[in-house]
Amino acid sequence: MNAKSRVLAGAIGGVGGTIVLSVLRGVLKKTGLVFDTAPTQVVDRVEELVAPEGFSPNTRRVLAATAHVAYGVGAGTAFGLLRRESGGAGEEAAVGSSLGILAWGVGWASWLPLAGVHRAPWTQRTPKVLLPVIDHAVYGAAWGLIYGALTRDRP
Repeated sequence: MNAKSRVLAGAIGGVGGTIVLSVLRGVLKKTGLVFDTAPTQVVDRVEELVAPEGFSPNTRRVLAATAHVAYGVGAGTAFGLLRRESGGAGEEAAVGSSLGILAWGVGWASWLPLAGVHRAPWTQRTPKVLLPVIDHAVYGAAWGLIYGALTRDRP
């Protein structure tokens, strides 16, 4: 499969994975396990830097959704470039979960703390710090299943 096809399948998988992640976060928020997500934390930091008077609630929602989808599609696109061939559904879900956790590590352990969005995970003393690892694994599994379905050789 050529790079262009893998990029497109990866981006579509990124959209699907982001939707699954959003649903999971909505459930976690309703149960009280998640209060603030990385996209809203990024918007908080941007607001702090460029709009001290604050964004309107609608602007905040649009910016957070845009950041979330852009990051999910960007990660999915990169994953598509990394993934050279497709396996079965179990393999794709496992590879996708691993890539999702890698994406969490890259963001949560590097650029998010450096940008002042939040503290590095190893400095936090709550088990809730593990929730983003779990939801990124779920994002990756969804990505892998979608990517595998789109790239699987058909007779």
